[in-house]
Amino acid sequence: MSRDLNSIDLRYLSALISVSREGSFSRAAEQLGYTQSAVSQQIARLERSIGHQLVERPGGPRPVSLTAAGQALLRHAEAIVARLTSAAADLDALDAGTAGTLRIGCYQSVGVRILPRVLREFAERFPDVDVQLVENEDDGQLLRQVERGELDLTFIVAPLPKGPFESEELLEDPYVVVVRADSPLARDRTRVSLRDIEGIPLISYAQIREAHLIENRLGHPALRERIVFRSNDNGTILGLAAEGVGAAVIPWLSVDPHRQGLRILTISGVSRRIIGIAWHRDRYQIPAAHAFIDLAHAVARDEEVEMRAALSDDDARRAAGEEQFG
Repeated sequence: MSRDLNSIDLRYLSALISVSREGSFSRAAEQLGYTQSAVSQQIARLERSIGHQLVERPGGPRPVSLTAAGQALLRHAEAIVARLTSAAADLDALDAGTAGTLRIGCYQSVGVRILPRVLREFAERFPDVDVQLVENEDDGQLLRQVERGELDLTFIVAPLPKGPFESEELLEDPYVVVVRADSPLARDRTRVSLRDIEGIPLISYAQIREAHLIENRLGHPALRERIVFRSNDNGTILGLAAEGVGAAVIPWLSVDPHRQGLRILTISGVSRRIIGIAWHRDRYQIPAAHAFIDLAHAVARDEEVEMRAALSDDDARRAAGEEQFG
């Protein structure tokens, strides 16, 4: 079958993507800023170039849909458009130098404990760089945005999924159990094992990568049956723990160490999660992006020092309490 691929215009691929998403030539035209007849002509020319019917046109109010050939081509069209969008972003960054826009992805625990200090120092050094923040508890979604050229950098939790990414580790973040201060689980101990929390209702995160669900990170999928609440809000998770609804099993960065009425217990025999920062390995990064990574390393080192001190202080306070009331 003859195919004239050299005659394919990028507009034709954009039209196919929009028609697929909108299910309508008229809505696709409105989204693209063309007339309906222009979009129809672009699809017709693409079909002639490919040698396949790509769109089913039922007529009337029924939505249009892609044929099997259209679906096959759509995957390539989206990749081509995303790649060209990424190339345009690269050229913009090249022209901008240390000015322009730096788009950062992050999730809540990093957004509370690490990002503010990084941004404060970054703003002092690069006042002409506009930092745009995108928040999502699912770092997999943030990485997909990096791949599409919508983000320059994103904080992640190792391991990285497959993709065109490079990353650097920032710090180790231990998993902890957070309970009411008067919980029997916290009596006479600052550390627990997974066996110690058997039979206890648990609280943890909701919408995160499958690999990061607490039951998978701890290597005990059966824990899933004991999780009574899941939330993506750290305040909600800690509030439920403070009311004795269950024991929150979360990483240290998700804890407010100054919140009253809670006890933080480290978990023995469980590897820590690794916080990192990732970027697209094939994209040009403006100098400010490298400076942001360096600042993230510095703040992460400070956070690790504070974490060790906080956990040590908690052990010391418990020991003092035992001496006083023993």
